[in-house]
Amino acid sequence: MGKRIVVNAGVTETRLAVQDGSQLVELYVERAGRRSIVGNIYKGVVTNVLPGMQAAFVDIGLQKDAFLYAGDYTASRGEDPRAVLPESEAEDDVADLDESERGAGANGDREASRRETTVPIEDMLRKGQEVLVQVSKESLGTKGARITAFVSLPGRYIVYMPQSGHVGVSRRIHDDAERERLRDIVKSLPPPPGGFIVRTVAEGKETQEIAADIEFLTRLWGQVQSRFESARAPSLLHEEMDLTFRVVRDLFSADVEEFLVDTPAAYEKCLHFAESLVPQLASRVKLWEEPAPIFEATGIEKEIDKALRRRVWLKSGGYIVIDHTEALVAIDVNTGKYVGKRDFEETVLKINLEAAVEVMRQIRLRDLGGIIIIDFIDMERAEHRDQVYAALMKTLVDDKARTNVLEISELGLVEMTRKRVRKGLQSLLTASCPTCKGSGVVRSDPTLAAEIFRKVQAGAREATGREAVIRAHPELARHLETDEREGLERLEATIDRKVSVQAVPSYQREQYDVAFR
Repeated sequence: MGKRIVVNAGVTETRLAVQDGSQLVELYVERAGRRSIVGNIYKGVVTNVLPGMQAAFVDIGLQKDAFLYAGDYTASRGEDPRAVLPESEAEDDVADLDESERGAGANGDREASRRETTVPIEDMLRKGQEVLVQVSKESLGTKGARITAFVSLPGRYIVYMPQSGHVGVSRRIHDDAERERLRDIVKSLPPPPGGFIVRTVAEGKETQEIAADIEFLTRLWGQVQSRFESARAPSLLHEEMDLTFRVVRDLFSADVEEFLVDTPAAYEKCLHFAESLVPQLASRVKLWEEPAPIFEATGIEKEIDKALRRRVWLKSGGYIVIDHTEALVAIDVNTGKYVGKRDFEETVLKINLEAAVEVMRQIRLRDLGGIIIIDFIDMERAEHRDQVYAALMKTLVDDKARTNVLEISELGLVEMTRKRVRKGLQSLLTASCPTCKGSGVVRSDPTLAAEIFRKVQAGAREATGREAVIRAHPELARHLETDEREGLERLEATIDRKVSVQAVPSYQREQYDVAFR
């Protein structure tokens, strides 16, 4: 089986999975009333300008003010020669442009663009100023949404960038002749001011289809500008379509053999989008009519469960461990149950090669972003490190997010960065444990017992009651009455009072209190 898209339309959320063979490679979740805001265009008002950070806060109508870097803003909205490429959620092709196609003065590196900003932000923006901006990154943690003034409007075959001035072609189109043909088509049309990126799915398409896309996007940009002039800030000027539309537009291509949808309403919706955008593929959209839940029958539910675990087992018996920290994601490769046959170096190579493929699959599936450190098992032979790095890069080709990967060090470490646009799978589907507060550990029973005994001793110095009552979680209470029975007796002798223990089922694992009566 080749590539397949599977849609589970639930009551409160829509889940969409992409399978390659039997493996889950991507998962998207959209909840009712909580749609992604990446790609939305707003009329905002500047609430604060920070010269020291060369950034500004902008009220766009969300709970938190959005963050705008100086390098992401142009005062002229359309004439800035430093226009950088957009970072909207649909820009899988934009992120894969050759450097030579980025246009004169354009720079795909946002950090570099900020450093190269020659006009101080305080000279471009002032408090109370109204600006037209697009969300490039979701609000993550305590940070507000990231916004940019360099708008990008994705269509089926074309991405329109009003503030740019060049024509590029996705480097996922490998045929040089086809690249030139597509570039020539765009340049031959009477396009509006701005830049264009030809997307991967445009390969083999004719002038008429590309021209229709450009016409639609041009009309859409005109509507956005018109709304900007009449709307009161802050307000939403353009909202990205829902998940099913975006997937048909961005992911439904000729290599997708099947598009399964599990409810009649969602099926009709997906079929309508497919007939409008990719009529030649509409017959591949099918309604799931089996009694078994679609994600369980296709094995996706189990894969989601595995994607939330810290440890992922490899077929060879080795495993990888994925840990999230404040600054980065650490991925560790271990031999596990696999001991090999003869040559230790060959054993290590086999595990690392298998891990390289699985690591990249997990990074895509979990949508990990920011700094990622991969700790492969140490390899003494340079050729083995080269093989593992090549396997890693080969798998990386399918990743739509912008990445930067350094070669494997002598210590077996790979340092990489991956563009973070929205919440990762862990943040989306899980919440911090109320007991451990996300640390993953709780204090041991002996530690808590010693702490409670100290509290009892301290309280006994001032309390008048003749009995100390310890109320605790049932497991801790059991530990006190059994393993710490001798300690309780010594405590009673020390404070010259009776000490009793009460189990409280509603208490959390580390919760307790001490009272005297």
